[in-house]
Parts: sequence; structure tokens; C-alpha cells
Amino acid sequence: MAAGTLLEAGLARVLFYPTLLYTLFRGRVPGPAHRDWYHRIDRTVLLGALPLRSMTRRLVEDENVRGVITMNEEYETRFLCNSAKEWRKIGVEQLRLSTIDMTGIPTLANLQKGVQFALKYHSLGQSVYVHCKAGRSRSATMVAAYLIQVYNWSPEEAVGAITKIRSHIYIRPGQLEILKEFHKEVTAGAAKNATYHTSQR
Repeated sequence: MAAGTLLEAGLARVLFYPTLLYTLFRGRVPGPAHRDWYHRIDRTVLLGALPLRSMTRRLVEDENVRGVITMNEEYETRFLCNSAKEWRKIGVEQLRLSTIDMTGIPTLANLQKGVQFALKYHSLGQSVYVHCKAGRSRSATMVAAYLIQVYNWSPEEAVGAITKIRSHIYIRPGQLEILKEFHKEVTAGAAKNATYHTSQR
């Protein structure tokens, strides 16, 4: 791991609990400063902050969540959230795609894995909860990739659609760049399929 990455990872650890407390405060304070813990983006995907253990029943019973995409590093969820084993016991599959908090950019491979995971539950008519710590950046990038794949949107259209529902998301420039790469792959794949189907006629 490069020195810069190590420094970023260390800073993320130091700031994890102070920033989590801020997220909890914004989730509980009434009025204009209030932020909902999670939002439903479409019939399959919910985007939100850490799925705290106290939320488990609500997510499973009320929201039909059967899959969870965790963009956090392991230390972020160790004490506050269900482990993969605990999720499994209640019929929920967890996919962890660890990304450093605050500065991390999901890899193209992880975006592809996350989207395929969400598509599986999309086809089953079930829901997937996509989260990081505050549901603003890492997880919003993943949800944007899913929207690009499902709705053939550009990265800007996908981010705009999420912002209309969850106004406090924050996609960093590096995250937008990886979404543009993802979009290129999706577009190239669609063109290849179209050519194949035309040649089969």
C-alpha cells in the first residue's frame, strides 16, 4: 500500500467515530438540518448510512431487503452492524466491497461486482440496501453505477436522479471519473450485443 494511501486510511480511522456521531445527530435532529437515514432509489435499491442492528427488522420486514452491499472497511461495521454470518441467519446476503472512507474510490471491478449483485435481487423482485457510513459518497457511487446499468443513463443523469431523492450525497471528482469508465464499458457492451443480435438475423 502506498504511503499516501496509508495516510488516508489512517485519517479515515481517526475521523470515523466523530463523523459517525455527526451523521447520527443529523439523523435525529428535527427541522431543516434533518437527514433521513436511508432512501429508496427504485424498486430494488435503497441507499443509506450504516444499517445499525436496531434497523434489521425494519429493513427485512418493511423494505424486503435480502441483499446488503457494504462499501465500508471491516472496522467500520464491527461493533454496530450485523456480521455476514448474522445477516445470513435472517436470510440476507452481504457483499462487502471495502473502500477507504472519505477519500476512497470504488474500483471498476467492485462496481461491476456490486451491480451484478443488485441485478440478481432486481430479478427476484427483492431489495438491496447499499451503504457506507453516511450513505453519501462511496455507496452513492455504487448506486449510480447500478442506475447507469439498469436505465442506460449517463453518470451525470444517474447522480442527478439520486440527488433528487437524497439531496446530501457527495460524489467526488475521482468517483465521477470511475463512473465514466463504468459507463464506457456498459455502452461498449450494449453496442457489442446489438451487433451480435443484428448478425444473427
